[in-house]
This record gives sequence, structure tokens and C-alpha cells, in this order.
Amino acid sequence: MKAVLIDKNDKSLHYSYVPDPVIAPDEVLVKIEAAGLNRADLLQREGNYPPPPGCPDWMGLEIAGTVCELGEEAKKNSDLKEGDKVCALLGGGGYAEYAAVRYDMLMPVPNGCSMAEAAALPEAFATAYLNMFIEGGLKAGNTLLVHAGGSGLASVMIPLAKAYGIRVITTVRSDEKAERIKDLGADVIVNTKKTDITEVLKAEMDAGHPVDVAIDCIGGEGMGKCLPYLSHGARWIMIAALAGNITEIDLRTVYVKNVRIIGSTLRSRAPSVKAEILASLVREVWPLVECGRVKPKIWKTFPIEQAEEAQAVLYRNENVGKVVLTV
Repeated sequence: MKAVLIDKNDKSLHYSYVPDPVIAPDEVLVKIEAAGLNRADLLQREGNYPPPPGCPDWMGLEIAGTVCELGEEAKKNSDLKEGDKVCALLGGGGYAEYAAVRYDMLMPVPNGCSMAEAAALPEAFATAYLNMFIEGGLKAGNTLLVHAGGSGLASVMIPLAKAYGIRVITTVRSDEKAERIKDLGADVIVNTKKTDITEVLKAEMDAGHPVDVAIDCIGGEGMGKCLPYLSHGARWIMIAALAGNITEIDLRTVYVKNVRIIGSTLRSRAPSVKAEILASLVREVWPLVECGRVKPKIWKTFPIEQAEEAQAVLYRNENVGKVVLTV
């Protein structure tokens, strides 16, 4: 089969032949039809986010495709069968024609979803569910701060939060992005190029809407400045630090307000934990997807041979929603 490989010298991408996957007893062979892109792929390409042991060297954390073959354990422990349309969460290896996937990392494609949309579900929705409801403990009536409102992850988190009755504040870096994400339904959209986010958070707190949970992929100097405007017992969840790894925190704010600062990545979780998250998605979130209350927002699709061009969209921060490769 073919997969998208990273050139060790200049980090360029090329679509080349690799050995066909051989499934283990608990695995399923999936013929890939679409693969979602994530910023974690860019980190892996740059050598800063290696795949977990046992995963292929090539990138790709989420796919949609068709079941081709099942191992004996997979047959016994699942309802899957050849020909089923599925989407999957991977430790790596999605930029390819085929993938060997643990049976409990597979989910049915929700009714009404295209394969490109299905490929945009597993990583983003699992990350959203993990951080919003497991780590964050969000409930109806809470206020959520989501940075990078134009990202593929925010395009999932915002409508999911609104479906659960949660108030949402999100940030962007331009008026154009603010306009493009209005349909996601955030209550407050802040262009941080023009407006100091701390002023907005203070006004929200004074109005009775302090932030209960923040999901932050930006970090940097601004993170510490926001902490005084959280609710008592708030959770600030760090999933990346695109603006830098260093910030200054007034520790008195942390202990007086009982603020919890939580580091969280999905990729490093044990397979059993990921399986529980995926089962929760199918049970609790898929009905929202199928009735149209929550949908993945696709910015653009590229054929897999154009993976370099597809990732360039993420590098340039052009997308509002997910970028997807088609195979």
C-alpha cells in the first residue's frame, strides 16, 4: 500500500509504498477513504510528537473507511463485519490506504454523515468530550472559554457545548474569522488582535458569567493573566501551547479560588480509556450528530497525494473547521 511519509532531511511529504498492515487478533483492517488532519500531525512532522510505541511512523489520528478483514478476537468481541462503514481513532498511521485498528477504537459512521465528515469526528470529538466533560466536568449553565475559535477542535466544541446548554466564549485573531464562525453559535467571540481577552473575561465575571472551564491550546503570556477571572473551583485545561510554554501565574489566585490547572492530551491515554470515551461518544453524542444539532465543519478536502498542500492550510492558520484528506 501507499502512505504519506516525512522526508528526514527537509521534512517534506511524499506518498510512497510501505508494507501492507498485518492485523493482530484484536484488530480490524480498514480500507481508508478519508483522513482528518490535526495540529498534532504538524508536531509529529517537525519531530516534536512521536507516535506511541507500535504505531506506524506516518501521521494521521482519525480516519473513515470500510472494514475489510477482522481478527478472531475482534470477531468475537464486536458486532463488526466486513463491509461496515466505520470511523476510527488511531495512535498514528491514518495518512495511508489501509490501517490496522483495534476493534474498540472503531465507531459506526453516523447516519447522514459523508465519509469526509466521518473522518473529522474521532479525534476532535473524543478530545472535546474528554476535556469538556471528563476533565472539565461541564454542566448546563456553566461558562466555557475555548481559544482558537476557527480551529477544527473549536468547530466541534462550540456547537457541542451549546447542545448541552453551556455558555461559550471563544477567541479569534481577525474579524474575518469572527464572521466565519458565527454559525457555530458561540455567545461571545473575541478578536484578540483588537480586544484584551482579560477585559472581556472581567466583564463576563461582573455580569455573573465567570469562566468555569477553559480549554486552552494557546498558552503563552496571556494564560496566567486570565486566571483571576475564573469562577471558584474553575478548571483551566492545557492541551497545547501554540503561543509559548512560559507564563506568569499569581499563585494566590490558584489557591484562593481553588482553580485547577490540568494538562491533558488524548493521544497519551491508555487504549482502554480511549475505548470508554469512544463508547460514550456513540451513546451520547452520535444522536446529536444524526439529528443535525452537532456536525463537523469541513473547511476543505484534498486528495491524499496533496498532503503537503493540505497541511500548509493548517500551518497558515487559514482553516475554519477541519481539513480532510480523501483516499
